[in-house]
Amino acid sequence: MNAPWPEERVGALAPDASSLAAARNLADRWRDTGYRGEAVWGRCRGGGPEPYDTIADLSGPAYQCTCPSRKSPCKHALSLLLLWSRGEVAPAAEVAEFAAEWLTWRAARTATPATARTANPATAEQRRVRVTAGLEELDIWLGDQVRTGLAQADRSYQAFEAIAARMVDAQAPGVAGALRRLPLLMATRADWPEPVLREYARLHLLVAAHRRLDDLSPALRASVRTHIGYPNPAESVRAEPVVRDQWMTMGVRSTEDDRLYTRRTWLYGRRTHRWALLVDHAFGAPAFPATAPVLGSMAEAELHYYPGAAPLRALWGERHGVDEPFTTLPGAPRDSAPTATSPHVAGIGGDAARAQGTAGETAPTRPGNAAESTVRAALEAHAAALGADPWIRSWPVLLRDVVPVVTDAGWQVVDEQGAALPLAPGEQPWSLLAVSGGHPVTALGEWTVDGLVPISAFAVGEMIDVESEPAPHRDSPAPSAEPDDLISTALLGTARRAIDPARLPAPVTAAAAHLRTEPAFLLLESAALRDTFARGGVTSREAAAPPPAPDDDRALLPRAAARRLADLLRDRSRFLSEWFEAATPHDFRAPDALAAQLLDSASSQTGLREPLLRLAGERGRWLAQWHPEWRELLAEFVFDTDSDEIWRYGAAPQRRAWLARLRARDAGAARAALAASWGTETGQARAELLAVLADGVTTADEPLLETALDDRRAEVRRIAAGLLAPLPDSAFAQRMLRRAADWIAVEADRTRLRIALPDPLDADVRRDGITDRAVEFSYRWNGVPDVTAGRLRQLVAATPLRHWTAALGAPERAVRVTVDDRFRQPLFDGWVDAALTQRDPAWAAALFANGVPSDTALLRRRELFALLPVDERVRHLLRLDGAWLSELEALLPAAPHPWPQPLAQHVILLLFERARTAAQRAGGHGTGPAAHRSLLTAASVHLPVDAAAAVASIAQRCDDVAWARAFDQLATDLTHRSDMLEELP
Repeated sequence: MNAPWPEERVGALAPDASSLAAARNLADRWRDTGYRGEAVWGRCRGGGPEPYDTIADLSGPAYQCTCPSRKSPCKHALSLLLLWSRGEVAPAAEVAEFAAEWLTWRAARTATPATARTANPATAEQRRVRVTAGLEELDIWLGDQVRTGLAQADRSYQAFEAIAARMVDAQAPGVAGALRRLPLLMATRADWPEPVLREYARLHLLVAAHRRLDDLSPALRASVRTHIGYPNPAESVRAEPVVRDQWMTMGVRSTEDDRLYTRRTWLYGRRTHRWALLVDHAFGAPAFPATAPVLGSMAEAELHYYPGAAPLRALWGERHGVDEPFTTLPGAPRDSAPTATSPHVAGIGGDAARAQGTAGETAPTRPGNAAESTVRAALEAHAAALGADPWIRSWPVLLRDVVPVVTDAGWQVVDEQGAALPLAPGEQPWSLLAVSGGHPVTALGEWTVDGLVPISAFAVGEMIDVESEPAPHRDSPAPSAEPDDLISTALLGTARRAIDPARLPAPVTAAAAHLRTEPAFLLLESAALRDTFARGGVTSREAAAPPPAPDDDRALLPRAAARRLADLLRDRSRFLSEWFEAATPHDFRAPDALAAQLLDSASSQTGLREPLLRLAGERGRWLAQWHPEWRELLAEFVFDTDSDEIWRYGAAPQRRAWLARLRARDAGAARAALAASWGTETGQARAELLAVLADGVTTADEPLLETALDDRRAEVRRIAAGLLAPLPDSAFAQRMLRRAADWIAVEADRTRLRIALPDPLDADVRRDGITDRAVEFSYRWNGVPDVTAGRLRQLVAATPLRHWTAALGAPERAVRVTVDDRFRQPLFDGWVDAALTQRDPAWAAALFANGVPSDTALLRRRELFALLPVDERVRHLLRLDGAWLSELEALLPAAPHPWPQPLAQHVILLLFERARTAAQRAGGHGTGPAAHRSLLTAASVHLPVDAAAAVASIAQRCDDVAWARAFDQLATDLTHRSDMLEELP
């Protein structure tokens, strides 16, 4: 009976992060579960009356579920496997009946034939003849391209597609794929002649090798056939000798091209020090087999290598142990990988008789398999592999104790000796830089003709994926300023210009002396020799590592919470605010690998910027200095800095933050600091810094605010007036009280107002903020802007509300006063402004109950509603039935979070009523969940998390399928939030 898989291995099967998150939320919905042998099964309660029957065949793995999902595996299969991995599925004596039928059918379908198929020699020979004919046509085409000149050749997509299609007809798909990559390369790179000539030379060399296929060694013959695209059936690969080892999963990368998903898994043998590459394909969805361990784990197993001169690709064989994480890497073997040139190139191209043996046949049996420890050793390992197989495009390298460096000249990794390797253009592994923080790490990458492509890093005892973020504009190398005889001749064409082999590197010139003399092919073969010579002879650069990031002594965010946060940030989840509200009191620091994602989110989500940067901490501060878009965030990394130097010399955001922290700690000191520097600040700075005083403004701030009323900048005067308005005993308030009494008369019965504002206004009135802002308020009378109405609103907004209570009575009576139609709206708008500014719940309740005659009524009613006591708000919302759902949705944002239990039950029942209505009126307009998406979204964010069970129960009682799914999703969201909060201590 199979041992349960680790949870990480199950998670690797998920087609996407949302499926895995949904699977975790189904743990309490299972019954009739069991497992036996290779089978795991169970029934999961879903949105309908019948449960979903779910079966997993671990030998594939393969999955069967009665749910309508098109994903494979679906969330139910993932959830079942997660239960099994946690030991919550009991072994069974017999397979359940509902699972046995599918398992029997699958076993019959996948049964291994009694006799293995043997290749028909006649068919194989026919294919070789067809491939040979196609490659000869290709060679003629290649010669024509170089003979007429690359500059004059047809570089359109159609031209390359035509020759690629011919290669498909000739059953050489590997060659066709290489040709189809060229149009994009020519369109996106400024130096396209160099890589195009390199690719043409590579293809010509492949054609030449195919002509001599029978003369090549078995290993090299296998490599040539693989690069051309001859089939290599899995059964023939499994016939190869096995290599048993503790295989460590060092890197995983998945890609998608026209719905074809490809996963590449790099393995490293702990004892043999051999690399292996597993390649899996899936169409339509990334449903890959769970063969190798997940990243950072290892297992004792057998591999079958594909035959080749530099064997790398392999098939996973028999497993001899369970997965287990590794926290160390094996030491380098005593015998390092030998250095090698390219022994096969000269012996393949041109005249075979003359070229044979022009380079030494000294390639190692298994090139490039040493555990590289330095940049030099990595280059030697690559050279050895290239010497054995000159057509390889990349080779895995493990670089120990290297530091990534980013400069204006590009990205590099530097080892302890100062030797540096450049990264491929366009690679921007900010997560690798974040993991390093200027400290040495072990990096896994692929060494390519363009440079290093990082894959993962080993740091603090774990493997970390470091996939590069897309560059804002993909780098394109500029053409070299140095003259290049081969490229110049290829551009002009050998019909116009001959090459001079003497200008090539000496070893290439010596080998080229034995090549054919036809100019076009001489150029291609010389280019192939030079390219392989250059790639195998790459030497390191020199660079210095940057100063490392300072330490951050705060507690590390728990691993489960870090994974959750990464998913929330990637999806821009609506639950982020709640996560930060729960996490902020703990003052965690994020794992280093998360710093780049935190900075990227901080750049775009300004509302969460402060907690994001706080979580990123010192590593985020260090990382931000290297990124041109994150550099502007440096000014906001001020949560731990209270030095007076920040106030004197810091950037504007730093100074605002410094003043705000001082204001919270010592309001008088903050006020004194601002007053002392007031005369030297710019107008914009005065406005921004004065706004900081809004938090806890008191009469002690009045002198400074009165000074600000005389400022020459209108924005400063408006802010000062707004800050003085909430102070009922200030001189400003007294001036406004006098003006209100003089300009607005109350009749004797206290039921009517007569309004007579002066015109023009004197300088003292304008100083206090009453100006001709009619355009801003959009009041009109008799078809023209009403300046007086705008002045009235400003006066009423700045007048203490106690004046109107004394003049008109209690607020609920005052709002029924009679006033000319012209002034009714500005009067009420001014009262609303005053109620919100002065935080007066009595006036807010009266204005809310009597309506607000304003063009922004919805938002302002919500703001007034938020001033009411919590109990009053809840009572009002409970009185809103199904006929008032729009009002309910508009006011719910002012309810406390999470919603109190009575309000939560009320909302759930209202939604259930809509579901029952939808079932009774199938297809009725406005009855489906889509019509109530905003209310469902609000419920997912604000319902108490313990309401998940009640919501799931309602989902079972829904007769409308759409509503059942909506409630099911709501229950999933609530469970997701519950798990999210439980992951934080």
